[in-house]
Amino acid sequence: MSGVNGIGSGSSGYYYSALSSGSKIQTAAQGASEMAILQEQERQVGGMNAGTQNMEMAKGALNIADGATAEITDNLQRMRELAVKASNGTLSDEDKSYIQDEIEGLKAGIAEIADKTNYNGVPLLDNEEGKVFQLSSDANGTSRSFTTVNATVEALGIADFDVTGDFDIKDIDKAISAINKGRATMGAQTNAFEAAINTNNNVVYNTVSAQSKTGDTEYGDYIQKLQKQQTLNNVQIMMQKKRQEDEENRKLGLFNN
Repeated sequence: MSGVNGIGSGSSGYYYSALSSGSKIQTAAQGASEMAILQEQERQVGGMNAGTQNMEMAKGALNIADGATAEITDNLQRMRELAVKASNGTLSDEDKSYIQDEIEGLKAGIAEIADKTNYNGVPLLDNEEGKVFQLSSDANGTSRSFTTVNATVEALGIADFDVTGDFDIKDIDKAISAINKGRATMGAQTNAFEAAINTNNNVVYNTVSAQSKTGDTEYGDYIQKLQKQQTLNNVQIMMQKKRQEDEENRKLGLFNN
């Protein structure tokens, strides 16, 4: 009767379990080497997926930073226009003071953008120079990193820019150049993360495919095996019943004699 209720491979219980769960390797006894391979593949898939999530978050942070620096660029371009306008020798000091008022508003806008831009509460643009964000990108904990740009008015060198006194438009040009360089770097990093994510997804796809070949139940084959095992079980039951009947008849024969 063990063939009916057992859970080892080759029993009806095993075939039922394999068919219902979709997995033909559920215990080490059903395939120790296969189980080890499946566990390693599961580790790899889990690690790759976690690494991909990390890189997706990094892309999100870079996209936020890029959008914010685009706004800062707009402010800087407007500041440059105003600085060019203030370079007109026919303007009075009062005229220049009006221009400076707008410039101060633009600087305040840049400062606020740099201060408020964050990802999950982590500042992206209001940071120390050269700050590097680290992350793990795959199942082996491979380290990747990205940088943004320090976009505070102090870092951009425009905190004291004032057209009512001596000023140099090149200060604005340098700030624009710094932001443009930062945006170019962030764009390249975003593309690199996208490529790494595609690599991870490809590895996961092929690993899951290999897992399926190793551990998934081949339903047609297992249904045939189950039917065969059920037939064998029925034959065993019939033979056992026949032996019981023969034994009963033998006992009755001895009793009648």
